[in-house]
Formats: sequence, structure tokens, C-alpha cells
Amino acid sequence: MMNERFVLGVNRTLDASVCLLGSELFLCSTQKERLTRAKHDGGALGDFRGFYMKRLPALRNQIDVVVECYASDEEIRNLEQHQAELKELLNLADNAPIIQISHHLAHLYSSYFLSPFEHAAVMVVDFQGSYVKDFSENWRAPGPEFNDWLEVSTFYKAGPNEIVCLGKQIWDGNRRRPVGLGCFYNYLTTTVFPGLGNEGKMMGLAPYGDPTKLRLPPLIVDGPNVNIPDEWFLVLRNRDRFGHFWKKQGSFEECADLAAAGQKCFEDALLKLVDWLYEQTKVENLCFAGGTALNCVANGRLLRESKFKNVFVPPSPHDGGTALGCAVYGMREKLGVRRDLRWVNDFTGPEPCLSGLEVMVRNEGLELEQPAEIIEVMVDLLERGEVVALFQGKSELGPRALGHRSILADPRDPQIKSRINRYIKGREWFRPLAPAALEETAGRYFVIDRPVQFMQFAVDVCDEWCSLLPGITHTDGTARLQTVSPADDHFFHSLLKAFEARTGIGVLLNTSFNTKDEPIVETYAEAIRTFIGTDIDALAIPPFLIRKPPQA
Repeated sequence: MMNERFVLGVNRTLDASVCLLGSELFLCSTQKERLTRAKHDGGALGDFRGFYMKRLPALRNQIDVVVECYASDEEIRNLEQHQAELKELLNLADNAPIIQISHHLAHLYSSYFLSPFEHAAVMVVDFQGSYVKDFSENWRAPGPEFNDWLEVSTFYKAGPNEIVCLGKQIWDGNRRRPVGLGCFYNYLTTTVFPGLGNEGKMMGLAPYGDPTKLRLPPLIVDGPNVNIPDEWFLVLRNRDRFGHFWKKQGSFEECADLAAAGQKCFEDALLKLVDWLYEQTKVENLCFAGGTALNCVANGRLLRESKFKNVFVPPSPHDGGTALGCAVYGMREKLGVRRDLRWVNDFTGPEPCLSGLEVMVRNEGLELEQPAEIIEVMVDLLERGEVVALFQGKSELGPRALGHRSILADPRDPQIKSRINRYIKGREWFRPLAPAALEETAGRYFVIDRPVQFMQFAVDVCDEWCSLLPGITHTDGTARLQTVSPADDHFFHSLLKAFEARTGIGVLLNTSFNTKDEPIVETYAEAIRTFIGTDIDALAIPPFLIRKPPQA
């Protein structure tokens, strides 16, 4: 590492995150929430002193460039104090610059430059990004009176030598008149569910409703712009009518009907945006980033119905991935290092240390085993209906557990979804659980013709398998699929292969290793605490297997 140069990327907004990227090595990227245990934790003064420097040893390397990303929240007002903290705590090279890039540009660098494509159209759609006055890309506002407006979507044509911004939708920030797909889905979600970050609940609720019952019109799509009809505003401001989940007022059925109507309008408008973008670019490949790219049901329609031949959604398309985008920007544009980076997997967290594991297990009164064939033992447990948590290697950066911080079960069990939602995850009964399948045989069970290793697309379950795989088949006959190859994760692939050899089915139920309103576990201590506090039957931390003592 004598000649290695390092770039630090920092996301200071919601889902705060950091990334340390080397000119030869990829060291780490993680979200602040994994360290503080506060879901969607945002950037704040003291983050490096209180969390990052203590938990991420890689930050002790000499850093050549720092690239920060802010959005439209208040943290950008603390810019000078943030920079003072960095200069005090980091080992910065002489004259190392600390620069800022705007929000959607960070999304662009976290998606296109890590995609498998040489040429692509890029679409960034989220709730709100940077102010026009803070843009660091070549896009000119209609006039200075728009300086305090916010970006809500941006569209690009990208190639190895040129990035062209084709258009943006900007918003004056008037909360009474939101615009754009990200704003629409945020307002839709907060009408039905209290708090932030519940878009996944809304997506899971939608198949239980009738999208036509409330007689709501489609969204208005004009080129790159999406606007919301007045009829929708009347509904979204009536929280009492749709208060079933936050004040026990209103019916489940009406909330489901609203979710169904909103999800359909979102999907239809997204497809119109993508059609417009295709006509502007005429390329085969699409990269999609921003918070709305977590809508795997809409992403599935992009695969099936859009004019683009290939669609890439990174495993961390939300704000948590923008620190990586910042680091890639710094490496390419400031150091001039054009690394051939690709999203091969999402295992970017710090290397876990298992020191003290055996002592903690004994102190908690748990049973620790080191079986000669841990995969065979795990298959034994899964086949007889037990739930097994898996903790291995570096954690996932994104919100989907992909086999390193996962809860696993037999998808053939008709009761397993109810058990996991109620007694382990502690969440709503209607929430679906996802499958992980062997890449080489996934087409046997699911309507898919390509790898989807990041669990970003909802696909149809083949008709003959819907009733045979009730644990992972949603009420609409779809599933949010993860395909697994040996290159993706050798251990997880071997487990799926062994389960297939035993049962004839190369599919496991795979959901994130956390409980309600908590981030995915980061350390083995958090894994053990979650194991003890829930109905999980066994915890695998290869080469160890941990079980609870028999009940007296």
C-alpha cells in the first residue's frame, strides 16, 4: 500500500454514510445507522469523533481527497464545523482538498460508474436533493429566482468520456404543492403510516387494495416532469380518513385501496418518464438511482415493459449509497484514477472481529458448537422448520440483507411468514418476505431470465410454484428475488445448493437480520442480542453455531 491513494466520501444527509476508496483497494463503506442503531440516522456534527473514527480503523490511512454530499437539510449550514472536525481527526495529506458535490451527482456516480455498462441512460428520482444554488454539475436554471428551488429528479446520458444532463425537475419546496415521483410517494406513505422510511410498508400493502376504488386520476407526466393532480391533494391531506395504522381511525381496506391506487400511479408515471428518457438517449441500458429506486415492484415493471434492454439498480440506490458516489467522484475527477469499479456484491462494511465471541455466548447461557459440516447442520434445522440467522463477513451497505446479515427459513412452510413477521420481526402481518435462489436454477421457480443478485426487482413466481412456496410468494403472486452464484457469495450459494440436494428446491426465505424499527445488525454482539430476544431458533456465525438451551 506504499503508493496507494485514498479518497473519503461522506454523505451528510438522511441515511448518513461514509466510504473509504483506494486507488487499488476498496476498504469500506457503511451507514451511520449501523453504528448508532438509530434507523435512517442523518449526518450531524461529531459523527467522526463519536462514531466513525472509533469503529472504522481504515480511516487511519492518509487521505488524499475528501468529497462530501449534502442535500437540502440543515447540515450544510454546519459546513465549516464539519470541515474543522475532519482536519482535526483525519490524517490528511498535505493540501488535501475537502470539496462538496450536489446530491443527484453523487447518485449518478454511485450508479453508472459502478454499473456493467459502458453507455447508459441514468435516472435519479428521490424526494428532494440539493438547492439549485448548490449544484456542482453543468445545468443552468431558468433564472436566479430559482436558486432556492430543489432538484427532485435528474436525467443523464452517460458514456466513458462524457456525462450530459438532459433535464431536471425542480421544486420550490412548497409542502402544500409537492411535485415529482419521490415527493408523491413520500406524501402517500406518510398519509397512511406515521414517521419516515415506511415506503416498503406501502409497497407491501398495495396488493391488498383495489387501485380503482377511490377513482383517483393518474399523475401528470410532461417530459421529465411529474405533477400531482388536485384530486390527490384532497386525499393526501385527509389523514383522519386513512389513520388506521397511526391513530386506529379508518379502515384497513381504505388504506389498502389508497396504497394500490398510489402504487399504480407511481409505476405508470415512472414508465412514462423512462419512455421519455429512452427517446432522448436511444441506448440499451438504464441505471436507476435515488430513494424511489427501492420500489422493487416498479423496478420489475421496468424490466418487463420499458424499452431499455438492461436495467441496473445498485444495491444502495438510496442516500446511504451517495458516500460511495462521492468517493468515486473524488477518485476519478480529482485524482484522475479511472478504476474499473463494479458492483460485484454489497458486502462493504468493516471486517467483523469475533474476539470475545465464545465468552459472550457462555455468559448469556447459550450453547456454542463448532460442527465439522456447518452447512449440513443448518440444512437439518431449516428442513425441520426452524429459523436460522446467518452472520458472516462484512455487512451489506444497502437495506437488503443478501446473506451476510440474514434470517433464513424454509419457504415451503405455510406458517413461516406469519411466525417471522409476528414473533421475530415484530411487524405488520401483510409484509412480504423475500426469496434467495440459486442463480443457475432460479428460472425454474420465477419468471426471470437474468441474474438479480441485489434483491431490487419483484418478479412473478411461476404459477405451479406459488402454492408450493407460500413463505415467499406475496398475495399478488410476486416475490422480491435475490439470485446467488458462487461468485456472489460462496458460503450462501453452498447452503442453497445443499438445501436443494436435500429438498429438491434451491430456494430459501431470506429476510434482514433485525427487528421492528431497528437497523440490520452490524456486530456479533448485536446479532446475539437479537437472537436472544426473538423466536429465532439458531444463529450461525461460521464456523460456529449458537443455540438456546432447551426449555425446562
